[in-house]
Amino acid sequence: MKTTLQREAGPPYALVFDSPLGPLGVRLDGAAVTGIDYLPASSTPAVDDSVAARRVARALSRYFADARRPFDLPVQLAGTDFQQRVWQALQAIPPGQTLSYGELARRLGTGARAVGNACRHNPVPVIVPCHRVVSSNGAGGYAGTLSGRPLQRKHWLLAHEGIVLKDLKKR
Repeated sequence: MKTTLQREAGPPYALVFDSPLGPLGVRLDGAAVTGIDYLPASSTPAVDDSVAARRVARALSRYFADARRPFDLPVQLAGTDFQQRVWQALQAIPPGQTLSYGELARRLGTGARAVGNACRHNPVPVIVPCHRVVSSNGAGGYAGTLSGRPLQRKHWLLAHEGIVLKDLKKR
């Protein structure tokens, strides 16, 4: 059954995708994904009639069915030059692998906190995999928090990709 997307006050979503993490609101600019928001559980799945929205829905469906499949979607990320560098580096981390904040910072010639801050401001979670960046002694935070629903999402994404959380603490 197809539900027509209703535009409501707030961000205009081209797609509201029903994921295992709850509804995801996806913003597009042409074919490029510009944002993904975690929406309330009461949000109704919907997709507009664009080819781009249907393509993103298929890509998300494939990822949630098999996390080994990397995303091949254009993204358009609004952020500082530094954030762009971090987000580009995130996209190079393959599914099922992680990097510590410190290791990613060393690769970029910066500090771990700066990397964490850029991850916190990632406008396209899941597709730009900030969840694959972890602390040196565990999962670390997600979306700027160290507990609650955001951290549960990170744990779910890591487990979905075959990463065992207890093994992260042994690194």
